[in-house]
Amino acid sequence: MSLGGVFRIFSFVFICGFCGVAYCAERGAFDMERWNFVLDNIRTRAGASGVSEAVISDTLRSPAFIPSIVKSDRNQAEFKLTLDKYLERTVNDKRIKNGRKMRHTYPTMLSNVEKKYGVPPHVILAFWGMESNYGAVKSRHKLTDAFITLMYEGRRETFFGNQLISLMKTADKNKLDINNIYGSWAGAMGHFQFIPTTLAQYGVDGNYDGRVDIINSVGDAMHSAGNYLGKLGWDKNQRIARRVILPADFDVALLDGKTKMPLSYWADMGITNPDGSPIPLVDMEAGLVADISYIESMRAQIIADAATATPMDADIAPQPAIVAYLAYPNFYRIKKWNNSNWYAIAISELADKLK
Repeated sequence: MSLGGVFRIFSFVFICGFCGVAYCAERGAFDMERWNFVLDNIRTRAGASGVSEAVISDTLRSPAFIPSIVKSDRNQAEFKLTLDKYLERTVNDKRIKNGRKMRHTYPTMLSNVEKKYGVPPHVILAFWGMESNYGAVKSRHKLTDAFITLMYEGRRETFFGNQLISLMKTADKNKLDINNIYGSWAGAMGHFQFIPTTLAQYGVDGNYDGRVDIINSVGDAMHSAGNYLGKLGWDKNQRIARRVILPADFDVALLDGKTKMPLSYWADMGITNPDGSPIPLVDMEAGLVADISYIESMRAQIIADAATATPMDADIAPQPAIVAYLAYPNFYRIKKWNNSNWYAIAISELADKLK
């Protein structure tokens, strides 16, 4: 390890001793033996994977342990927004306006992506808006430091080790400065927030300059996203999801998206469009997704209100109809990108706004 790397590590240990960093309190003094083991393992694995000595040296020249990254990994927030609140945050007027602006800024590029991968512009724009607010969100963590820190921490050492080796191979192949690649604390990078192994599998040189750079090239980023969605089987002739109304007594156990049935089955169950008209019937299976927690809390509140009501007003609060989403096959392709029903619904809503 270089003198600079040693200085950075011992500076951390000194700060821990006097400032009471949570990580140090949990695990004691910094384990230099383990740190060196991790660095030696990286060197060995990278060399065996064919990474050049230049990239290996650059990666290990001055590695830094970042306590805030360990804290983020150990304390990932479990806060739960209602679906309506989540959509208010993600599919807002500003994001829609900026998405329409980007459509006018990159019409040829978006058209080329659609022709090559079969993914329409409004879908690419929806993912771009959700992932990085069209490139406006700037990542602040040097990814080599992030991955080495998380390997040292050990909770998912194999996963993050694989990400670092993949990043090193990508930097080597595309002649990128590995010490100038920044991303999220967990390793997502660029306009569409790919992790290195995803980039290695789906990255595309969209601007034909001989390298793949999804951070600094919008063309590379868009083509890579289109390639990823295309390989997931995206069908540009199908929509993603449809907002529908369900009977008030509908079984909430069917609303987690896991039960897929023919559209005719759902129609027979009383599902309609918001205006009461029949849902379109084609030969396709779909799931149903709704905010189950919200529905259950509303039902519980109605029962509680009825229990305290007087005989004269006992029937004034019937159960309301349920708002849900029919989830078509493209919805489940989105979940291979991000396994969240809320995220997939937001992509659907934003994409519809950007058509």
